[in-house]
Amino acid sequence: MTKNEERLLTDTELELMNIMWGIGEGTVRDVMDHLPKERDLAYTSVSTILRILEKKSVLLSRKSGKSHIYTPIVEKEEYQKRGLQHMVASVFSGAPSQLVKTLLDTEKLGEEELKEIKKLISKRIKS
Repeated sequence: MTKNEERLLTDTELELMNIMWGIGEGTVRDVMDHLPKERDLAYTSVSTILRILEKKSVLLSRKSGKSHIYTPIVEKEEYQKRGLQHMVASVFSGAPSQLVKTLLDTEKLGEEELKEIKKLISKRIKS
């Protein structure tokens, strides 16, 4: 993994990557069309951020006429794992159990979510 791939994304970069993961591939205009209406980002800003994401090796682009079509090359699940590992290491001093405790203490989890978590833990203990 290169130094660029190890860095976490900024909030705005992650916002645009979530759109890219959702649409699979697209142009600057496609990304803008998927932004919430109240989100006021200029075309040039979105274009610049997508080029930065390409430099960070999370997007790939290809030319199509006058436009560039961007495609994610890092899977969302891969990025989630990287972000969570970073959070456990930096915020929870490398203790995943502290992350889980904090999650259980601060989030209002419903009965179904708690059952799912128990099921995942049981499955992990058995393997």
